[in-house]
Parts: sequence; C-alpha cells; structure tokens
Amino acid sequence: MDQCMKCPESHYANTEKKQCLQKVVSFLDYKDPLGMSLTTVALCFSVLTALVLGLFVKNRDTPIVKANNRTLSYTLLVTLTICFLCTFLFIGCLNTTACMLQQITFGGAFTVALATVLAKAITVVIAFKVTFPNRVVRWLIISKAPNFIIPICTLIYLVLCAIWLGTSPPFLDQDAHSEHGHIIIMCNKGSAFAFHGVLGYLCSLALGSYTMAFLSRNLPDTFNEAKFLSFSMLVFFCVWVTFLPVYHSTKGKVMVAMEVFSILASSAALLGFIFAPKCYIILIRPEKNSLHHIRNRSHSRRNNPLKT
Repeated sequence: MDQCMKCPESHYANTEKKQCLQKVVSFLDYKDPLGMSLTTVALCFSVLTALVLGLFVKNRDTPIVKANNRTLSYTLLVTLTICFLCTFLFIGCLNTTACMLQQITFGGAFTVALATVLAKAITVVIAFKVTFPNRVVRWLIISKAPNFIIPICTLIYLVLCAIWLGTSPPFLDQDAHSEHGHIIIMCNKGSAFAFHGVLGYLCSLALGSYTMAFLSRNLPDTFNEAKFLSFSMLVFFCVWVTFLPVYHSTKGKVMVAMEVFSILASSAALLGFIFAPKCYIILIRPEKNSLHHIRNRSHSRRNNPLKT
C-alpha cells in the first residue's frame, strides 16, 4: 500500500493487514469457565459458612460453643460469609461503583474477621498468661474488653479507606494490550500505595493474631482453640504474601481471578482451621461436648499433672 494507517486501540489489524477489526470487549464473566468455577466455589463456601453458623446457634448452650466466646464466633462466621460473597463484586460486568465497593467491602470484611480472631486470641492470653491481679483479669473477661479491638481496628481501616478514596479512588479502566483482539474491562486500584497499605494493614493484623495465638498454643484448657487460630493466621499470612508477586506478574482477567482466589483461599483457611474441629466434635463426637467429659478431663489432670 502507498499509505498505511495504524489501527486505533479499539481495533486490531486482520491477518492480511488490510483492514481494522473491532476488538471484543472482555471481562471476568460468570459464563467463562474461570468465572463460573470461582462463582461456584464462592457460593458453596457461603452456604457452608451459613450452615456452620446455624449449627453454632442451635448448639449455643453446649460447652464447646460457650468456651470460645459465642459472640465472637457468631461475628466471625457472619463476616466470613460476607468475605465469600464479596467475590461476586469482582465477577461480571463492572462499573465505577462496583470498583469502589470491591476494595471497601473486601478490606472491611477482612478487617473485622482478623480483629475478631485477634480478640479471641487475646481473651485466651488474658485468662491464662497475664500476671495481672485476679480482680483485674476477672474485670477484663467479664467486661469483654478484648471485644473493643473490633471497632478500634475497623475505625483504623475506615481512616485508611477515607484517605484512599479521597486521594486516588479505584476507577473503571480498560486494558487493550494484554490479549490480542480483546479489550479487558477491569478495575484500576487508583493509588497503588493505598492499596498496598490496606494489604499491609491486613497482614499486620494477621501477624498480630498469629503471635497472640502462638503464645497460648500449649495452654491446657479444654476446647482451647489457640493452636487452630495460630495455624489459620499463618496460612492467611502466607496466602497474601504470595499474592503480591503473583498479582504483579499477571495481567487481564487472570489478575482479577488471582485476587478472587486469594480472598477465597484465605477465608476458607479461617473457616476450616477454626471451625472444622468444633463441628467435628458437635456432629461426630457429641460425648466430648458435655460437662461430664470436661469434669473427667480436669480430674485426670489434677491426678496426673504431667499429662497434657
């Protein structure tokens, strides 16, 4: 040809380089195999979490539910349900509002979940490890002072979120270069510093929860969940530390799918490691979920102090 023209970003050249063709608009859709798989997993875990919550409410007066603070357990289960459901904001046709809700909902739900785990771990440490006078320990437990960690941590997150939205909020963006012949519709995080700051805040909460749970992992309390808390926080921390390099090395729909997978994996870790042992005792070994069993174990320890 005597004169050549470059195709606009919304088009691409055909094989013969004779004309420009319209690029196909693409996003992580529910109908895609990847989107359908993530949607199915998120829906299954949401239903499973709701069933666990119903099981705990039904058995709310049993020792295993009462021993680990029913209010915190209910709060954690409700929050995990929201964590699983918030993945639907990442799948399907997007808009500016959905882009902002993605990060606000995801970060807020995980902040409440991690703060709840931290409150659980601190309650165990206060009850068995601190050297405060007995009346102070009794006041801390009766007043449920550790529960105030949840609104405090949530308030800190809201401040970080307000700074993020006030400076450079997430917005709807297009990626016309990652896939040939396609325009990927995706959400731009806006301020990369704010996005990584929120992730860093969540990881610091996970690390704090892991530290507190690790300190109380060997306490000889019946139904002590410190070991499960510490292991779930370790898995959570590893998932999000691994997420960052993988996230930055992918593009397009795969990058969005990677974030959704990390949300599902970390939420599933909290649900599985914290609540699966309790559900096992409630459903499979109900004889252990009784005051008679607890009294027998306590009597056994008094007669044999070396037994753990």
